[in-house]
Amino acid sequence: MALRKIVCIEDELLRKKSRPVEKFDEKLHKLLDDMAETMYEANGAGLAAPQVAVLRRIVVMDCGDGLIEMINPQILETEGEQDGPEGCLSVPGRRGMVKRPMKVRAKFQDRNGEWYEIEAEELLARCIMHETDHLDGRLYVDIMSREIFEDEEEPEAGEEQK
Repeated sequence: MALRKIVCIEDELLRKKSRPVEKFDEKLHKLLDDMAETMYEANGAGLAAPQVAVLRRIVVMDCGDGLIEMINPQILETEGEQDGPEGCLSVPGRRGMVKRPMKVRAKFQDRNGEWYEIEAEELLARCIMHETDHLDGRLYVDIMSREIFEDEEEPEAGEEQK
């Protein structure tokens, strides 16, 4: 495993649409391992392949219940709404309030190409939406309602939910 350099907001690569993964091989496994190591080292909850300069539809995340690897994820259904703080490893030093679905159902492939479905709520739903946005060249700063500044008290994730 190796740490990868995280691409920052100024890089136009983050605004490009990622291509589907077609080969489920050792190269993909190494990328997934590297992405997980990079995410953990940076104290992130998620990381999308474009953030490490790879335009493929791959995300890794860990919201506290263990590593989830999603290849070619597709959002099938969303429900409800939550408004909460978000940050991003590619947008260091900034945070913003973002509306996301409260529940998400998605399908994705694992590192071996097998299809799975996941139903997620609250933080995991937020993370899935945030990371899959990266695959379409969208960042949370594009959809945030407002920036959260250092000198203000940050709201709790559930505090502004509707």
